Amino acid sequence: MEKNKILLINDISGYGKVALSAMIPILSHMKFQVFNLPTAVVSNTLDYGQFEILDTTDYMKKTLKVWDNLGFSFDAICTGFITSAEQAELVYEYCKEQKKQGTKIIVDPIMGDDGKLYNGITEKTVLYMTKLCAVADVIVPNITEACIMTGVDPQKDDYTYADVQEILEKFYALGCGSVVITSIPYENASCTILSEDSASGFEAIPYKEIPVRFPGTGDIFAAIVAGKTLRDDHLENAVRAAMQAVSYLISKNETNIDKYKGIPIERYLEDIL
Repeated sequence: MEKNKILLINDISGYGKVALSAMIPILSHMKFQVFNLPTAVVSNTLDYGQFEILDTTDYMKKTLKVWDNLGFSFDAICTGFITSAEQAELVYEYCKEQKKQGTKIIVDPIMGDDGKLYNGITEKTVLYMTKLCAVADVIVPNITEACIMTGVDPQKDDYTYADVQEILEKFYALGCGSVVITSIPYENASCTILSEDSASGFEAIPYKEIPVRFPGTGDIFAAIVAGKTLRDDHLENAVRAAMQAVSYLISKNETNIDKYKGIPIERYLEDIL
């Protein structure tokens, strides 16, 4: 039976193509039935410096109870931004129960970048996000998030083979499935690290870094990885396709005047998928 129903647990931005606003078009274009559970309603991308956030924890609790009463289920759940430790615990418990029914869990543990946690992310949130990763089939942290969850220095200028092995061993000891680490400076190159399981080692896939920043590229990456793995594509193929898509999108938009609103993803769906 085709795995076609995917639930996205992430925030929704009123202005800007990030999180749900970026992921829904991609997965809909890939012919999935896409459902969503917003973790927050955000006025605009945070890059603008001024914003309003509506936390939806109470709504999430009530919604999950309704869905449970109605017997709703999903072939996959893909999680992204979570606002608090309370939300992280809620999502963890839900994903843990859904996994028992055969649901595939894909986690993008959005908590930090550039060697530090985002404002408002507490150690308790990190704890529950780590527990959520432990029940995941695939996790896609950036190097900062991977280090924070495994106790490795998140502020190194370059990571060695031994560093990566330490991170992976700690993730697998938790019970994680496959591990994909993005944005890692590895042996003097920008790389994505891919490890399918504890027995297969890892592959470092280098890429050319384009020196501009767009919010939402991590969401685009996670959506493509999720969609392609659910289509039974090999994880390495899914990761390479996601890397190529993000690189293409950045190159096509690097001269945009307002980069804070993200990449207008709908213009490029035919080109990247």
